[in-house]
Amino acid sequence: EQLSTRAVAVRAGVPIGSVYRFFGNKRALAAALAHRNLDRYAERITARFAALPTIDARRAIDTVLDEYIAMKRTVPGFALVDFGVPAPGEAGDDDPNHLVAGRLCELLAAPLGRADDEVLRRKILVGVEATDALLQLAFRTDPSGDPALIAETRALLHAYLAPALS
Repeated sequence: EQLSTRAVAVRAGVPIGSVYRFFGNKRALAAALAHRNLDRYAERITARFAALPTIDARRAIDTVLDEYIAMKRTVPGFALVDFGVPAPGEAGDDDPNHLVAGRLCELLAAPLGRADDEVLRRKILVGVEATDALLQLAFRTDPSGDPALIAETRALLHAYLAPALS
């Protein structure tokens, strides 16, 4: 609700009509931003992985979490839209957290020598859902992200996901 087409037009330096030419409504604009954010997130994770001398489950989890937190803190609009806002009746593969989990499976499976299978997808989806809820709390508590809640999120992910990724 905090996203407005007028604010986007002002920030882009274009008339509001130009925004509506490309996006029929606010939901379409938010969906486009969410897809762009997910693509940028994946690109940034890939770049971080490429810079690592070795990668294991814990390092992969830290990289994925740290990049999300970095984007939350530094990418304009990411805190409002991140990867999308679930719509009523939206479920399965169209749900934003399902999209994130699917992309993370693609990014994590090969470097960790793990099959991108249904078990891994379910485990990562559970991790994404838990992380989403915990980081929403962390950023509501402190606009920069409550360090203690972020640490708890990291511990939860290490305990739950590291065995599945190893």
